[in-house]
Amino acid sequence: MSLTTDLRPYLRSLDRETLAELVHQQAERDPELRQALEARAMAAPGDLAEAHRLLDAAVTGGNFEYATKVGSVLDTLQRLLDAGSRADLAPLARRTVDDIIAMLEQVDDASGMVADELDRGIELYARACAAHPPNPEELADWILAVEFDGLEIDLAEFAKALGDKGIQRIKSTVDKVLAKGEEDVRYRTASRLQEELAEISGDVDALVAILSAKPPRLDISLKIVRVLRGAGRHSEAIAHAARALTHDKGPARAPVVDELAETYQEAGQTDEALTLRHTEFERKPTLESYSALKEAATESGQWPAQRKAAMALLRERADSDVAVADELVRILLSEDRPDEAWRVSTRYGGSLELRLQLAELREVDHPVEVIPVYKIHVDELIAHKDPLCYREAAKQLRKLRTLHKRADVAEEFGSYLAELVETHKRKTRLIAEVRAARIAIPKVAKG
Repeated sequence: MSLTTDLRPYLRSLDRETLAELVHQQAERDPELRQALEARAMAAPGDLAEAHRLLDAAVTGGNFEYATKVGSVLDTLQRLLDAGSRADLAPLARRTVDDIIAMLEQVDDASGMVADELDRGIELYARACAAHPPNPEELADWILAVEFDGLEIDLAEFAKALGDKGIQRIKSTVDKVLAKGEEDVRYRTASRLQEELAEISGDVDALVAILSAKPPRLDISLKIVRVLRGAGRHSEAIAHAARALTHDKGPARAPVVDELAETYQEAGQTDEALTLRHTEFERKPTLESYSALKEAATESGQWPAQRKAAMALLRERADSDVAVADELVRILLSEDRPDEAWRVSTRYGGSLELRLQLAELREVDHPVEVIPVYKIHVDELIAHKDPLCYREAAKQLRKLRTLHKRADVAEEFGSYLAELVETHKRKTRLIAEVRAARIAIPKVAKG
């Protein structure tokens, strides 16, 4: 038998007594092995043995059965880690993760069940390593092998267990891959690891340099701003965010705007924060930008004047932009001004969804005003020619009947319904849903 032969299949073929005797003899000669076995024996040996047994049996089932058995193993690991077990759980966690990775290479995990357990397994392995750090260089080699095989691991979770030696080993390999300059999968993996290593080390300048070398994108700029802000380098964060916003006017800029405004506030530059929020609101007046403007203006004691200007801008643009009219309605509703919101909706129009929301708020006290909105909704539902929409239309007809009665115009509902049925008399499913809603169907003239 060669030295490279995997002995595990042979060892698994042995009966328990023989295997126990072999291990015991070796433990008598190896103090480290004996200490490790004693630590395992002190914390739920039955649980660990059962976990290994489940792993042995897991490969014989399908995806669901495998995920269930592995889930039980991970439950055991989590319970022992949460309980502060003194046992070294890293070997079991490592074996579990390796088994899941091997399983994913063999099966089609369309449901994502096995992949979910892998994420959980890696997290538990990191915890187990932090409690009982393995050889740091061996752990580093395992992480590198898994990473370059296409699986992403959060280095920060393993930083404690890796220590300086493990981190240096990873850095050495990453530097060698990057030095080759070959733009391939390994290069991209090494680039990501280089970034994570800089984050772990807390080297702000190195991290900013790495991020700045990437193609310009708002998400990269956002990360740079956060790194600088976290280091208390507010002036640099402000300058970088301002440059990024100058070159990008799309919706993805919102997080950078938020970060810049918060950095202004931390630096005591409240006027600059307010100016930024006002500019963003003018650029795109929405409930979100209005709320941000309100917060900044309130903090600087300028909200009354800012609100007046904001409302004037909203009303001016609502005349020609239905989307702005909708935002104005949402803003008024957020300020608990439903009557004003209704007037705006009536004047400028807007989405049916918002008008229905307003109608629900108004129907108790003003049934006559909301009846037209629900009629529009019924027409829209019928136009879909879908059974579920027909059922919803019938529910809305019941509401319309109630609203007409409450408004003392019940006869108008009868005329409306007769016309509706005449128009859609060939839609038998619709007529059936109306009957099921216990609405009397007027006689339809033949024709």
